[in-house]
Amino acid sequence: MFFLRWCMTMKSLKLLQLLSFSLCLIAFGNVAAEGSRNDIRDPVKLFAFGDSYADTGNTPRPTSKTASSSWKVPYGITFPGKPSGRYSDGFVLTDFLAKYLRLKTPVTYKSWKNHGRNRLKYGMNFAYGGSGVFQTLLPYPNMTEQIDFFQQLVKHHVFTSHDIQNAVVLVQLSGNDYSYYASEHPNLEGIQVYAENVVAQLVKNIERVYSFGVKQILVSNIEPLGCLPGSTGSLNYTECSASGNSLAVFHNILLEQAVTKLNNETKGNYPRIILLDIFDSFLSIINNKTGLPSGDFNFGNPLEPCCIGVNSSYFCSSTSEDGEKLYTLCGNRKARFFWDTNHPTQEGWRVVTTLLHSTFSKIRI
Repeated sequence: MFFLRWCMTMKSLKLLQLLSFSLCLIAFGNVAAEGSRNDIRDPVKLFAFGDSYADTGNTPRPTSKTASSSWKVPYGITFPGKPSGRYSDGFVLTDFLAKYLRLKTPVTYKSWKNHGRNRLKYGMNFAYGGSGVFQTLLPYPNMTEQIDFFQQLVKHHVFTSHDIQNAVVLVQLSGNDYSYYASEHPNLEGIQVYAENVVAQLVKNIERVYSFGVKQILVSNIEPLGCLPGSTGSLNYTECSASGNSLAVFHNILLEQAVTKLNNETKGNYPRIILLDIFDSFLSIINNKTGLPSGDFNFGNPLEPCCIGVNSSYFCSSTSEDGEKLYTLCGNRKARFFWDTNHPTQEGWRVVTTLLHSTFSKIRI
């Protein structure tokens, strides 16, 4: 009897061992499968530099004489339900990138001291709407100054080397430098030389950020400038301006060449600098190309903005001295790609960033 019980016990142990081994194999297989989908650890932080496509609230509030329209109604009507400093009805590029990285939207540089240190664990946004790499039409910190702010925080140990080495940096530029140049040179004489200077300065900024120990930088090219409502309005939002798009193409070619060169100079098993093709994403939507991400969106005429001034003298958020609205607002924001004369709606950014998911997937930390 003792022998029989011993045999049964040993048999049970073998069954348990076999079962445990099988469970381990299943668990390992699940881990391996998960690794094939995402073989990187999540970035610790997201840092953003740039302009209104990335800004989530750095530009001055209405109490300032230089108040930005992004702090006025109807901006923020979709999220968070009131103006928040975003140049849209809701989320912008930075918000959607943070969501992809499974992070909360980083605090803005302007407001970080008002938040607990716990919120700094997601990074920081240094982008200012209306800025560029050089002087622009608005008196906000350019990208060099934004990086100065970042450097000072690192110097004072607000962020550590570990934070930087395990972070993703967004460097975003949408063309404010060219708007300023056009205001100074209406005939655009010398614009190509100026574009070369813009890209050269942008590259210096990228190199400087990289020198801090950042392992992964996402750099956006510029959107099709000729397709912005500010350019297509005179054409009743029926077609894009060829000259505006030609300038964007020239800028983007120079930038792509520079990024390729930088990656060749930085040794590693993967590109340290990833180009975000904002230009192609915008055009894919504007031209209603096949292969767009599935969803319930239908932009109708993608060139027509949702919010616009009652005439060319006014813009989205304009009001009279009596508080009367001097702008019109579309009935369905999800049916418009552009929010105002320059910026996408939250739905527009959602589709753009969905198109960029294959690029986001190249991130390695």
